[in-house]
Amino acid sequence: MGKILVTGGAGYIGGVCVEKLIASGREVVIVDSLETGHRENINKKAIFYHGRVGDKDLMNKVFAEHEIEIVFHFAGLIQVGESVKNPDKYFDNNLVQGISLLDSMRKNKVLKIVFSSTAAVYGTPKRIPIKETDIKKPINPYGEAKWMFEQVLKRYHLAYGLKYHAFRYFNAAGATAKNKENHEPETHLIPLVMQAAQGKREAIYIFGNDYDTPDGTCIRDYVHVSDIVEAHLLSLKYLDKYPAESFNLGNGNGYSVREVIETVKKVSGKNFKVIESERREGDPARLVASSEKAKKVLGWQPKYPELEEIVRSAWEVV
Repeated sequence: MGKILVTGGAGYIGGVCVEKLIASGREVVIVDSLETGHRENINKKAIFYHGRVGDKDLMNKVFAEHEIEIVFHFAGLIQVGESVKNPDKYFDNNLVQGISLLDSMRKNKVLKIVFSSTAAVYGTPKRIPIKETDIKKPINPYGEAKWMFEQVLKRYHLAYGLKYHAFRYFNAAGATAKNKENHEPETHLIPLVMQAAQGKREAIYIFGNDYDTPDGTCIRDYVHVSDIVEAHLLSLKYLDKYPAESFNLGNGNGYSVREVIETVKKVSGKNFKVIESERREGDPARLVASSEKAKKVLGWQPKYPELEEIVRSAWEVV
């Protein structure tokens, strides 16, 4: 049984993946540039290399020094707004660097990869919940780069026998005892609302209260980070049987902005200022992914589907 390479293993989801793999008895190698990852996130039981996955010399060294069985690829930039302002940065990091990683893998005869993609590949969906077969029409460079890389994976499968699973999800949330969300700048709703509860933020803004939803605010999909990682780990069991697949990961229903705010207030026991503001351009009313395929094919079953469980796990480690 070879070692597992986790790119972006000093980040949020990658860090949880490393934590779970080591807990299961696997040996893990991390490659992380620390551009958005954090040195304190690096698991002490993992072997760490500092650098980018597109550095061919570094990657050849990693593959030469360790017998790698499979790559879990989390190394990616995730800020949608930044991707619109700096598309070059996102196409380089999320596409070009990834292709270079695949070529290093091929050279070193490692032909298995599990890719952390995004439900942003669908753009503004025509129906809810979104299914894997729905049209892919990303509306920002972040989603475009991820979708392009998925197409590269498919072509490398057909031409070179690469085996891959790609996981698409909207909002990873929650925390484990060792890993929590820590983005700079923070743009994700649950951490932002918790900052308001902590007094680190003067108020939380609701952008639009007249959407076609039960309470008028946008509905989004939140999936506990541990559940996302569990889906990735199931690939270890099923990748040979299903060697070229994409899966959505979602909670099936979604939660509104107002529900998130009220849940944080309940869990934290804190009150804070909420300001209702105008809609933001490009915010769909609902974004929820169907996980039926992952449940049927991989036997994936989320352990923390409830918003309160997700928020509580995050609040406990702030």
